[in-house]
Amino acid sequence: MPTDSTYPLLDIPKTDLWSFLFERKDKSYPDDKVIYHDPYTSRSYSYAQVKNTAIDFGSGLKALWDWQKGDVLGLFTPNCIDTPAITWGCHWAGGILSPANPGYTAEELAFQLKDSGAKAVVTQLPLIEIVKKAATMVGIPENRIIIMGDERDPEGKVKHFSSIRNISRTARYMRTKLNAEEDLAFLVYSSGTTGHPKGVMLTHRNIVSNTLMIKAGESGNLRWDNGPNGEGDKILAFLPFFHIYGLTCLIHQSLYGGLTLIVMPKFDIESFCRIIQEHKITFSYVVPPVVLLLSKHPVVSNYNLSSVRMMNSGAAPLTKELVEALYNRLKIPVKQGYGLSETSPTTHMQPWEDWDKTIGAVGRLLPNQTAKYMSPDEKEVPAGQRGELWIKGPNIFKGYLNNPEMTAHALTCDGYFKTGDVGYQDEEHNFYITDRVKELIKYKGFQVPPAELEGILTAHSHVDDVAVIGVYNKDQATEVPRAYVVPASGISKGEKEASEIVVWMNEKVASHKRLRGGVRFVDEIPKSVSGKILRRLLKAKAEEEEKEVKAKL
Repeated sequence: MPTDSTYPLLDIPKTDLWSFLFERKDKSYPDDKVIYHDPYTSRSYSYAQVKNTAIDFGSGLKALWDWQKGDVLGLFTPNCIDTPAITWGCHWAGGILSPANPGYTAEELAFQLKDSGAKAVVTQLPLIEIVKKAATMVGIPENRIIIMGDERDPEGKVKHFSSIRNISRTARYMRTKLNAEEDLAFLVYSSGTTGHPKGVMLTHRNIVSNTLMIKAGESGNLRWDNGPNGEGDKILAFLPFFHIYGLTCLIHQSLYGGLTLIVMPKFDIESFCRIIQEHKITFSYVVPPVVLLLSKHPVVSNYNLSSVRMMNSGAAPLTKELVEALYNRLKIPVKQGYGLSETSPTTHMQPWEDWDKTIGAVGRLLPNQTAKYMSPDEKEVPAGQRGELWIKGPNIFKGYLNNPEMTAHALTCDGYFKTGDVGYQDEEHNFYITDRVKELIKYKGFQVPPAELEGILTAHSHVDDVAVIGVYNKDQATEVPRAYVVPASGISKGEKEASEIVVWMNEKVASHKRLRGGVRFVDEIPKSVSGKILRRLLKAKAEEEEKEVKAKL
């Protein structure tokens, strides 16, 4: 039988995001509450300032560019406190926001701009040349490029977003009415494992429902008036806003709950620790690589991080070893959540009180959802048995843009989304995610989850970071696990050290999980901005290594 959420059903309002956030009757915090703060410039936005700036920008889109319902606005920028106002200004005008990775090349950005049908692009001054090149490639005129942030174009050719406004006031522009269930709020791009990124179509209802689901999962532990001085919880935001994890969990949840978001344009461990100490951060959404750094990096010892009450890790599996290492060093508890771009994103979350009781679980199914685990032949498996996770709920995406075939493969006729993630649930309805279907190593008929081996290996004193992949062994006619290891400071990268890690590891796992592919030392593990290991790059590296070996023979 499919599993329904154990949370009470939520009443999801049939309203678009603007109405949900800015026309609500139940807002408990004052309009002058600061929501977004830049710790580097001390610039900030209160709730009222976000709303007014968004209206100015939205009416400007209509007045200057005749913005129509469904027009797409590209966003190509690191994290910035201007992002929320631009986002909701686009929605006010009936538009769809399509944020892109600011690390993209012009060619990669051009693909997203063309695929999404973007009519204009917002960026920051340091990225302007990349945007101009990409815009030229897809036919977006240069006067449809605008900048945000603290810097202005010194030549005055490119407008700042604050100049996109209805200054003539010759016509009254009204907010565009939207259908929350059908109209898109975001086109986020999911890289997947092969080919071009896919445009994930997320409706207003998807994001409204997930914002409420996340609030239910945090169970009142995050409040606008928490703390001894009544300033409320302060969340450190380094997760990229162009990624759905940052879009929903940070931008939307903070405004809905009246939480102060301290915004970092990008992550670095020393700034992360310094800002926690200076601003007395109480909570942060993180990813496993950050948990690893906090548990091992020497610079962490220079700062007082005791204000942090909890962290929530997502985007990739978090192992028991990492949770315990962080708590043993800093006494910071870290719970785990789970989600995907296609689920807006959060589907599961550990309750605060269970962080140390169900370590390794991604938590309980959030409200208004149903889930089941399915075998490879698409038959439901009982609790305790592994299978692919399928989920149904109001947060499930509408489909992949311009890709009906892939949409049909991902969504069942009765509304389930096939996540592609492997796991199981226990008798108490705690869910576990062990790996991606496509990333499981097949050793002689056994399935070996790389994340499990990585979790064990991070506990080795010689290992700073690690990724495990399957490499094909011709002699055994099967895949075998191989570990790519970033050695700890002072550790040599020799055969002796590699052999020691293999022997140590083989004593801790079943025979089919042993590192028969050996250990290779590397300078860094390739990862996406959301913390996922880019195994395809390591597989390509393994293939190159194999070619080099053959060439020497």
